[in-house]
Amino acid sequence: MPALLTAASTMMCPHGGTVTAVPGSTSVMADAAVLRMSDTCTIAGCAFNISGVPNPCVTVQWVQAAARVQVAGDFVLNEASVGLCLAATQAPQGTVLISQTQPKAQGL
Repeated sequence: MPALLTAASTMMCPHGGTVTAVPGSTSVMADAAVLRMSDTCTIAGCAFNISGVPNPCVTVQWVQAAARVQVAGDFVLNEASVGLCLAATQAPQGTVLISQTQPKAQGL
């Protein structure tokens, strides 16, 4: 069973930018607040460019979450979740890379 993502999970865009999550609910905690599909995730430090023109990833749009576990009426995110890294123009530029999360709370 995949581990749940929390505000303390380590995530990146494919170009090395750091994903920072701001949980909308802190009612369920693991090592930090458990993340939900509707939570705001921003990206800083993305080095992506097109023909020498900077076009960094700035936000994440989650397109797949856990299928059964919900917090405050919204599906939670787990290690199997899929998030698209978006530029300021909303163009998708790759998927979120999840490199570390807490090991204790899990869910489908």
